[in-house]
Amino acid sequence: MTESASSVSLMLGDCLERLKELPDNSVDSVVTDPPYGLSFMGKKWDYDVPSVEVWVECLRVLKPGGHLLAFAGTRTQHRMAVRIEDAGFEIRDMIAWVYGSGFPKSLDVSKAIDKAARAERVVIVNPLCEPTPKSDKIGQVTYTTHRLGESKTFSTPATEAARQWQGWGTALKPALEPITVARKPLGEKTVAANVLAHGTGAINVDGCRVDYINNADKNSSKPGSRNVDINSKSSFVSQTTLQKLKEFPPEPNNIGRWPANLIHDGSDKVVGLFPSDKQGSASRFFYVPKASKKDRDEGCEGLCEKGNTRYGEWQGTADHAPKTRDHNKSRNHHPTVKPTALMRYLCRLVTPPEGIVLDPFMGSGSTGKAAVLEGFQFIGVERDEEYMKIAESRIAAATMNMLDKDA
Repeated sequence: MTESASSVSLMLGDCLERLKELPDNSVDSVVTDPPYGLSFMGKKWDYDVPSVEVWVECLRVLKPGGHLLAFAGTRTQHRMAVRIEDAGFEIRDMIAWVYGSGFPKSLDVSKAIDKAARAERVVIVNPLCEPTPKSDKIGQVTYTTHRLGESKTFSTPATEAARQWQGWGTALKPALEPITVARKPLGEKTVAANVLAHGTGAINVDGCRVDYINNADKNSSKPGSRNVDINSKSSFVSQTTLQKLKEFPPEPNNIGRWPANLIHDGSDKVVGLFPSDKQGSASRFFYVPKASKKDRDEGCEGLCEKGNTRYGEWQGTADHAPKTRDHNKSRNHHPTVKPTALMRYLCRLVTPPEGIVLDPFMGSGSTGKAAVLEGFQFIGVERDEEYMKIAESRIAAATMNMLDKDA
């Protein structure tokens, strides 16, 4: 075990074994981004979602009523949630983190037909000397971008069968990652009693409210303002209630909107899917962009750069895995880095003040970095020595930032 600071413990090794070293009912929350079981890049660690036994250990070390937040892939979310539930957790909800920067890894059916027939397709290279629009259609919305100075290469179908299936593929564009929200059963009869006894069992609503974008947005959130007509004589609303509403008109919550089970990245493509009104786009309710290079590499200045393939942008099979992108080098080359802002929000949502956050699948330390910046204690487990070094560097940098602020 290495110590980044007095409140941070990083453990190298298999989480199933290392978690057994922790005492019962000793952590306040579990926030983790575990393997999705998608055989990512043929990696052995991603051949399955974590076993029930791992989640049993997480349940054991969590305080009664403590929450677990676990990311998953869209194709394996059901397996992740079932195993968490089988371990003894209560499934409370699912948060959807939506983004617009993913890309599909799809088989071109037309090309596959020609390949099977050993028919050679005609390759055409079209140099783009002028700004050329490229349109992507999502639902009923078309987005246009312009690319300058590129050459577009495409091929034409060689057989009649390939022409019939031109434009057909095998995968959708990945744009969502589900997060299972689970809770260890309460140790007391009520949530109120459990919170008083253990400090766990509830979520931090006010600490995770979403800021209003303007006064119109704020006024539109008045409780009851869109549901009750104060001049109504409906039998469904008592006259006493209507009289109180007239005397004490509802006011919006000054600290923001109630946190929702939808988080998005703020990209134009995602925002365009939301309806708009005079208050603005409904997408204003919450967003967190994907991890930037600065976010990924912060604290890793002393480490070597390597090419990386970002797992959050690809959810295909090992057979169709993209090659490592050497031109997109990063000191933090872990493929599943989550943005610090997102992890801070999630830690804050389910962890009491100064509580202990556990991440049994720490990776490059995004949860730990977020926990430290939020003032929480942190325990992380990672089996890969190289990723452990990255996590140590990132978390140490976050710790120094906090110490500098307190100085």
